[in-house]
Amino acid sequence: MNTTGHSSARLSSLDISPEELRELSSRVNELVLEYFSEVSQLPVFPETFGGDTLEQVGSTLPAEGEPVDQLINHCRTIINKSRHNGHPRFFGYVASPATPAGAFADLIASALNANVTSWRSGPAATEIERTVVRWLGSLIGYDKEARGLLTSGGSMANMTALLIAHRAKAGNSTSRKGLWQTDAPMTLYASAQVHLSIPKAADMLGFGRDQVRLIACDDQFRLNVKLLREHIAADLQAGLKPFCIVGSAGTTNTGAVDPLFEIAGVAKEFELWFHVDGAYGAPAALDGTKRPLFVGLERADSVSLDPHKWLYAPLDCGCLLFRDEARARAAFGEEDADYIKVLEEADEAFAFWNYGPELSRRFRALKIWLTLRYYGTRRIAAAITEDNALAAYLAELVEGAEDFELLSQPQLSICCFRYVPPAMRLSSDGGLHKGEAIEGELNKLNEKIMYLVQRGGRAYLSSATIQGKFALRACITNFRTTRADIEQTLEIVRQAARQFEFGI
Repeated sequence: MNTTGHSSARLSSLDISPEELRELSSRVNELVLEYFSEVSQLPVFPETFGGDTLEQVGSTLPAEGEPVDQLINHCRTIINKSRHNGHPRFFGYVASPATPAGAFADLIASALNANVTSWRSGPAATEIERTVVRWLGSLIGYDKEARGLLTSGGSMANMTALLIAHRAKAGNSTSRKGLWQTDAPMTLYASAQVHLSIPKAADMLGFGRDQVRLIACDDQFRLNVKLLREHIAADLQAGLKPFCIVGSAGTTNTGAVDPLFEIAGVAKEFELWFHVDGAYGAPAALDGTKRPLFVGLERADSVSLDPHKWLYAPLDCGCLLFRDEARARAAFGEEDADYIKVLEEADEAFAFWNYGPELSRRFRALKIWLTLRYYGTRRIAAAITEDNALAAYLAELVEGAEDFELLSQPQLSICCFRYVPPAMRLSSDGGLHKGEAIEGELNKLNEKIMYLVQRGGRAYLSSATIQGKFALRACITNFRTTRADIEQTLEIVRQAARQFEFGI
């Protein structure tokens, strides 16, 4: 059997024989099955250093095909040199494991290699994507007949939403005349905890970062609606043109959900676009105990969410939902090129390029469709509910311990805390030293602890700054995590702390 990576029959063809195809398929499938069965036992973060992977697999571009055995071994090395988001004690950032159903769906989508620009380019893929978008709108309680499209992630969904919002409020002549023709600078509003993609989008779209008003939060890290109203009124008085409010349905730092119903009222009062960034948190609406937090989401003009964050789908798949399809189309709908002219009618005339910036688009919907069909919504909802319960359990353990301090009470599945040596607990009232020097030492200690935990390979935490305090941040979006993993993670933190504690 030829195992050199190509058939010897005709070098100009990249087709391979049925025997070679079966061999390649078998070996790759075996590797993937091996990974799914072993991911919980692998180090969360490998023993590695910059350049280590290339030393193992090489960096020379080959002129001739290489043997399958060698390539599979190199793929195994790449796996072993990777950080494993699917490990049950990976709590960094917002990154869920991929379900096997989603991973295999991605293989099917890649084999098909549909370019989902429009119905005629991918008839089946277009219909599946539009169905998945509708399902997602229904799942989070937004709109049972939601319209929208899949994107690379929340950042692209948010940027697309802001462009639609701007054009809806500024008029579509801006697309031809440019922002410099605008009568007055247009402003948008979000909490100080908003995701970095919002100011970045304002920069990239030409509004300017200075036109993003970051509103202070309440003691639960939610946007202060009273201050929001005051900022809008002040900007109107100054001759500026407010156009959009961004509410967060699960902030990245703490998982806070802004008071969406009240914000929707302010948006209506001032006739502003209301966008909800639910990239991380919106799927938590599937947890019945959390559903009240999302009241008002259904009033938004647009919503972003990431199935690859908390519906356990493989990267990349974000989603933008919107209520007014005509306004979305107006922001993107001018067609100037002959090669994209649509001659079909009705459903066959549908084109995603009318609703977003991308022309080439991969078949992202299949992994969501297959995941939801394979598991069913009740099983997915149960996994999300358990993630939230595990964050609450972590907070409970932290509050009951003498050597930890809870820095934010979980609203969803994020818990922020820090290690505090008993020697640094102080006073008659049982509180902590308030001195800046002590706080600075605690920040440095916890920063060192986080790095040691991350590189130790047994658990993975990220960080956040909570009212000036360096926090160890656990984001639990993992269907493999158990209470034992939560308990073990706290012990891993303690073990790391002991290596530094006596140097304070």
